Amino acid sequence: MLTQLAIRDYAIVECLDLELTGGMTAITGETGAGKSILLGALGLCLGERADSASVRHGCERADVSARFEIAGLPAAKAWLEARELPVDDCLLRRVVTAAGRSKAWINGQPATIADLKALGECLVEIHGQHAHQALLREETHQRLLDDVAGQRTAVAELADTFHRWQKSRRRLKQLTASGDEAEARRQLLRYQVEELDQLALAEGELPSLEQEQAELAHAEETLRDAQFAAECCDHDEGGALSLLTRATGRLDALPSQARERLAEPLGMLEEARIQIEEAARELHRFVDTTELEPERLASVESRLADVHRIARKHHVMPDELESHHRRLSMELEGLEGSDHEIEALRAEVESLRDSWRKQAQQVGEARRQAAGRFAKAVQEQLGLLAMDKARFEVEINERETPQAEGLERVSFLISANPGQPPRPLARVASGGELSRISLAIQVVAAQHSTIPSLVFDEVDVGVSGAVAEIVGRLLRRLGNGGQVMTVTHLPQVAAQAHQHLHIAKQAREDATRTEMALLDEAGRVSELARMLGGVKLSDRTLAHAREMLDAGQFSAHH
Repeated sequence: MLTQLAIRDYAIVECLDLELTGGMTAITGETGAGKSILLGALGLCLGERADSASVRHGCERADVSARFEIAGLPAAKAWLEARELPVDDCLLRRVVTAAGRSKAWINGQPATIADLKALGECLVEIHGQHAHQALLREETHQRLLDDVAGQRTAVAELADTFHRWQKSRRRLKQLTASGDEAEARRQLLRYQVEELDQLALAEGELPSLEQEQAELAHAEETLRDAQFAAECCDHDEGGALSLLTRATGRLDALPSQARERLAEPLGMLEEARIQIEEAARELHRFVDTTELEPERLASVESRLADVHRIARKHHVMPDELESHHRRLSMELEGLEGSDHEIEALRAEVESLRDSWRKQAQQVGEARRQAAGRFAKAVQEQLGLLAMDKARFEVEINERETPQAEGLERVSFLISANPGQPPRPLARVASGGELSRISLAIQVVAAQHSTIPSLVFDEVDVGVSGAVAEIVGRLLRRLGNGGQVMTVTHLPQVAAQAHQHLHIAKQAREDATRTEMALLDEAGRVSELARMLGGVKLSDRTLAHAREMLDAGQFSAHH
């Protein structure tokens, strides 16, 4: 429950520290004193929208924080644990600057506004003075019935299944819608890839074929030229070796003195003779071992022709065929894979649809079982609120198409007078009746809430007299099991509270400030007297207020 609320420079509040306890706390004050400020500050801590108007005039920023005791709130503890935040305390803080910027913290750690809102839903439930307007919408009826049925978590899971089901359905529709075009492309790719598979051009094969073809095509010319070169080197007349032999023989015949002077060129001629003899042997070996291969040449040229023909057919260069083959194969594999994806999606859609139907049936059964209990409980509260002739019903109709929240449409119907058929709440003419119906529904819903801190913001508008006293008793009864804070203008309601918080506006010089304080018994009597309408607190008004307070506290214990 909420244990502390600290407010700094918010609206017309300069500095305020409130210590709060369990039970029912009445919040009262003159019109315009700032009762809404208290709920506004709490709303900031719970992630409500903020702007620069929140900051007190002349100040740089507004700073509000709320501390909660969460020992009995497993959902809040689980939320904090999931984010590795301390669970022995729960402090929500919000700062809004005069420029309109906002920052938030949870247990001292920076947090988003969405975090505040998510955690806040586990901590406080606010029933506003305009709650009866929300009750005119059917989605509110369903949510309240789900709360009474204990189905809030189940409905969230149902919605999650529904959204996953619809997402898979959309994906399946998208894939199958382009099925004809994809099939045509798939058939073309199958033919092209099969043709390239049959060609089976290996990596690096093309340059190897081109080199071999060049060699084979020029083999005869190469042999002829090699034979000619070999004969040029031979000892036959006119051959290089024959000429070298004659040259060295002539030089060897020279006198010794001349031979000594020509020793170097003689040595070079001898080396040349040895090199030419080696070259001649290699040339003769090449000529003797090389054979003409016309069959192989024909085979290589045929293979190259196939490569060039298919390259032209696919509008690519021959050396691009390998990468082209890989690209087409990958595209075909992707399209073939889409067939598997479609089948898998069909199975997934069916599975999610079946899961949703099963969950929806369970939620629907829980709603139908809770509808009677809910209607009976509201009927009892209406009797207490002087509407015992009214008849309240919870109508459940089947939807024509599945929705995220299930197969049922929930409607609250009311017959305000005997003999009249029940009609939707939106058609109830009397504002006072609608306020009491709204209060009865909220009280029943609050009894089933798992959140112990409840805030009622002027939900008693439109009631008075004895009915107002009953309203106070209902709110106090709720407070007995947790924490109820109620903003009220009715002394009959305030007299029932366990404690009474008074809000007053003080004008000092050029500044206006709001002050809040828990009243002692004498203070409560004075405030109840003011609420009773006494401009001057006469002894009679004070006595009436004292009697009202005593009666309220006495009836609350009996």
